[in-house]
Amino acid sequence: MKILSFNVNGIRAITKKTFIPDMVKLDPDIICLQETKATVEQVKEALKELNSYEIYANEAEKKGYSGTAILTKKKPLSVQYNIGIDEHDHEGRTVCVEFDTLFLLNVYVPNSGSALARLNYRKKWDADFLNFIKNLEKKKPVIICGDFNVAHTDIDLARPKPNYNKSAGYMQEEIDGMDNYCKNNLIDTYRYLNPETVKYTWWSYRAGARQRNIGWRIDYFLISKNLSQRLENAFILNEIFGSDHCPVGISIK
Repeated sequence: MKILSFNVNGIRAITKKTFIPDMVKLDPDIICLQETKATVEQVKEALKELNSYEIYANEAEKKGYSGTAILTKKKPLSVQYNIGIDEHDHEGRTVCVEFDTLFLLNVYVPNSGSALARLNYRKKWDADFLNFIKNLEKKKPVIICGDFNVAHTDIDLARPKPNYNKSAGYMQEEIDGMDNYCKNNLIDTYRYLNPETVKYTWWSYRAGARQRNIGWRIDYFLISKNLSQRLENAFILNEIFGSDHCPVGISIK
């Protein structure tokens, strides 16, 4: 099973580019999207050419903001939107689908913001989201994918020193949040299989950052530790354009 995750930075914008042919060529079994910036109906309309997939989308109350979607060729046993905490459930940040042997949870983690105005909220999100994951794990192993809006260690961003404890995405509180996921028996699949590889998933639109590869790895696949024997590959597709992020993915038996 090949699963892709892609922060598309606007589903209606990216489908006017090469997104549809890119996905047809890659032919994943499941596609998880973040930052769709659209209503559920707008997402389905934008993706109607990908008619071999069932589409499960979540939207924010604020129009044109956030939003997530899962496209799957295999019909899930159940679907859950949001994490059941009112404080977190107005921005369309999660979709969770259940299959026979596992849950797949797609997430767009809140950004702390350029002035760090949401850093404290982000800390609460990380704690509550981890608790949600651990409750799912009581039933079945979990794959969690999406934009986590944090670079975990120095290898995960081009300029760690100037950004550490100064920039959203590399604050110690955010790093602690990712540490807590990994300490709670979740595996960062890309780093697990590629411990020394320098590769990024997001680049600022400013100053030709992508052309110069001044980027950050902030998009992840985390898996329950007991799925590690089923993990075949973890990859970053930074040759795919259309967003300020690129797709990431895993292959799992």
